[in-house]
Amino acid sequence: MSTQTSASALIAEKPKTKITYIDRLKVILTVLVVLHHSFITYGATGGWYFVQKTKLAGALGPMIMFVSVNQSFFMGFFFFISSYFIGPSYDKKGPGKFVADRLLRLGLPLVFYSLVLSPVLNYTVEHYGYGRHSSFIGYMSGYHHWIDFGVLWFVAALLLFTLIYVLVRIIFKRPTSTKTLPAPTALTIVLFAAGVGVISFLVRLIFPVGWSLQPVGFQLGHFSQYIALFILGLIASKNNWLNTISDTTGKRLGSFAGWLLLFFLVFFIIEKTTHMQGSWWSGGLHWQALLYGVWEQVIGFSIIVALLCRGRRLWNNPSARISKLSRYTFAVYIFHPLVLISLALAVQNWAVDPAIKLLVVAPLAVVGSFLLGSIIVQIPGVKKII
Repeated sequence: MSTQTSASALIAEKPKTKITYIDRLKVILTVLVVLHHSFITYGATGGWYFVQKTKLAGALGPMIMFVSVNQSFFMGFFFFISSYFIGPSYDKKGPGKFVADRLLRLGLPLVFYSLVLSPVLNYTVEHYGYGRHSSFIGYMSGYHHWIDFGVLWFVAALLLFTLIYVLVRIIFKRPTSTKTLPAPTALTIVLFAAGVGVISFLVRLIFPVGWSLQPVGFQLGHFSQYIALFILGLIASKNNWLNTISDTTGKRLGSFAGWLLLFFLVFFIIEKTTHMQGSWWSGGLHWQALLYGVWEQVIGFSIIVALLCRGRRLWNNPSARISKLSRYTFAVYIFHPLVLISLALAVQNWAVDPAIKLLVVAPLAVVGSFLLGSIIVQIPGVKKII
């Protein structure tokens, strides 16, 4: 989840006005990706390669809350940041060179993950986690999941969105008008987010959260936000919104997001008093699904705008350390499952509650993933792609 700049596979060249704080946001979002999967490993809802779920109610609540809030914005934010830099790159390179570059930087990691890393991860869990399949060769002799993007579903979706963008640009030439759209206000953003929430509710009538389109792994229940934010990134870039949206808007939405966190108590009360099924939050013709869908989008959009405004205000200064960490983020995104799974398997027989393991494994997974990423990007040839 991983959107890169010139050294990355997910973002092309930056516009002429450098937005330094994007590097810091990329690092923050990448750390959240590793933590997200760590929390799922030890208790939060969601699918992952290897899990040891805690049953402690006092730990499950915060875990579920963290993953839910995270899901409301972090992947959509990646799509927004990625698309923000697509237009300038396309204009500079032209359609042919631009598509070739995207296929190289996005397509090759997909092939590598599916054909190499995914089989290794699956075998590692099967053999060391569940005691099945004594040899790798024996496991591979019956392996049939050759299209398995795993966490790189995001890269596959980004490549798809990008190719559609190129097709649209070729068919409909970019207008020469210099008229720009003003940056949206806080109220406009909230209303738009609520609309995306309603659309998400309608989509989840057919594709509830948790359902994924195989073999690419797209959870279509979340794609309303991803598509909206990808398009908004294009619009924001064309109209210079990151430089013109007001700090007041960011501060208001940041405060609003804080109040929306209290809705977790409301959700708990609703679930206990209505004796509803937990799956009703995820989709179907239930008012709870509508409420959750709107809440999810409003808090997600609010957090995104608040972080962008805060970044511009406080973090828009060069930092060699942050620049290096940002350089590693795509490699971290690709390889963090290997680090996290290895750590989880190493402590699987540790006789403590899984919630305690989370406190140890999660920070080690973050540090270990960035250390591995720093090595990966130094490999000749590889560093030109990721």
